[in-house]
Amino acid sequence: MSKLRLAIVGAGPAGIYAADMLLKHERSFDVSIDLFERLPAPYGLVRYGVAPDHPRIKGIITALREVLDTGQIRLFGNVNYGTDITLDDLKNHYNAVIFSTGAIRDHTLDIPGVELEGSYGAADFVSWYDGHPDVPRSWPLDAQSVAVIGNGNVALDVARMLAKHPEDLLPTEVPDNVYEGLKSSPVTDVHVFGRRGPMQVKFTPLELRELGELRDVDMIIHDEDFVLDEASAAAIESNKQIFVINKVFSQWREREVGTASRRLHLHFYASPLEVLGDSHVTGFRYERTEPDGSGGVRGTGEIREVPVQAVYRAVGYFGSELPDIPFDESRGVIPNREGQVVDDNNRIVPGVYATGWIKRGPVGLIGHTKSDAMETIKHLVKDQASWWSPQAPDEASVIELLNSRGISYTNLEGWHRLDEKELELGAARGRERLKVVPRDEMLEISRVGAH
Repeated sequence: MSKLRLAIVGAGPAGIYAADMLLKHERSFDVSIDLFERLPAPYGLVRYGVAPDHPRIKGIITALREVLDTGQIRLFGNVNYGTDITLDDLKNHYNAVIFSTGAIRDHTLDIPGVELEGSYGAADFVSWYDGHPDVPRSWPLDAQSVAVIGNGNVALDVARMLAKHPEDLLPTEVPDNVYEGLKSSPVTDVHVFGRRGPMQVKFTPLELRELGELRDVDMIIHDEDFVLDEASAAAIESNKQIFVINKVFSQWREREVGTASRRLHLHFYASPLEVLGDSHVTGFRYERTEPDGSGGVRGTGEIREVPVQAVYRAVGYFGSELPDIPFDESRGVIPNREGQVVDDNNRIVPGVYATGWIKRGPVGLIGHTKSDAMETIKHLVKDQASWWSPQAPDEASVIELLNSRGISYTNLEGWHRLDEKELELGAARGRERLKVVPRDEMLEISRVGAH
């Protein structure tokens, strides 16, 4: 029986699900899988991209951990593709590679003033409040009024984290430096702006409901945004999610407001025009839009301004280019056909595959990630004739390579040690977990490679 030595670059849900799908696939060959991750800990955006007050994410982490703990996958953390290990190295040790590096950068928003001090990408803020080891430990939280541009789940996460009273985060795994930073924030008003109407939002009903449960925060929405056109009315009738979203908004519109110390304002039909200010953000200018009759919106020519001292752009994530791998600059993905990577001439690149957001762009939830991985694995299994022929396929040779380069890699046992340490730190404070944030501390607890 032949054997497949597979490398997977990226240990978030996409990479782990791809490994799981391959192990469960009916195939005529043995499999040996090595998972490479540039951070010392696995789970990608589930660990570093979801607000700490989302307990349901723990269920996803439990499922991912079960896959890693089967004993059939080796994890190499703190290994950066392109510097610590290259495509030539992978070809020398493996039959194929799947890239599942996700999308961690902010998509650009091309409006004047976007580079002003006080204008931030949501992805950077999310990384900060999730304790990502590669971002600064402090964050400038000095604005009383804040604008959040976007109408997806990330925009709601950012708005909720800014508006929520920090002590209400203490039962979660929020890092100490984040709690202290948020505690010093003078924020009173958070404004969320969406270009389309309230029935065209991209967030889920669950996210919306959570927003309305914030303690001592008034939800401010405007009746002018709820004069529904035919398309919105039809969406409420035909789409269960939109039906629930409309019900939540209707309940909010009946609430009394004016007693809370903080306010969260939702503005719909608001197309971004400009971030105002000379050196620092002083306001946000937008054009009022209206339904165009075919599901989109058009400008009305009415210009409005809201005074704010900070702006967060939550208009989507964007993938990053990888050394020696084709990249679509316009979409922020690795070009591919159902997971088979293709070159500039649309020819399949043998042995190279993609899955997750770096394959399809930053859309879809965990369920999409699973079906996405299945599609990629289907082609990988069929492509056996075009796999690479490695010169050093034995498993020990990869460890020798990393050790020879002095790379402080971590493994699954190391991750378990870090995981246990975080649980221990949390228990000492009456909390479930307290994240270890500095990379050197993470490595000190978990690493097994060259020191």
